[in-house]
Amino acid sequence: MRQLGQLEAAVMQHLWSAGEPVSVRAMLETLTQGRPLAYTTVMTVMDNLHSKGLVAREKEGKAYLYTPTSTREEHTAEVLQEVLADSDDRTAALMHLVGKMDPSEAAELLAALSDRADGAS
Repeated sequence: MRQLGQLEAAVMQHLWSAGEPVSVRAMLETLTQGRPLAYTTVMTVMDNLHSKGLVAREKEGKAYLYTPTSTREEHTAEVLQEVLADSDDRTAALMHLVGKMDPSEAAELLAALSDRADGAS
């Protein structure tokens, strides 16, 4: 999985926020509020996201309805995993990330790591 293009990211953001399956037509209406797009462009992007395994689709009448195959957080974790896999020193990369976190985020991470360590014992 690679980083998403600008239009792919906009589609995924809407799908994650929608909370229900979305048609190409509904997506087009949402996306064209900020810029003009062709129906076929949106259809191609959603089909590409389906081919990449990022969305599932189900036929309803003549149209497909699309839903994300993972949550926004799961997707972010997968992207971070890929980025870290490219690093020569994962620990150093993670330490830089932690160093840029708000103290409250770092505290939440520490609590999650502590819970995980307690569960592994």
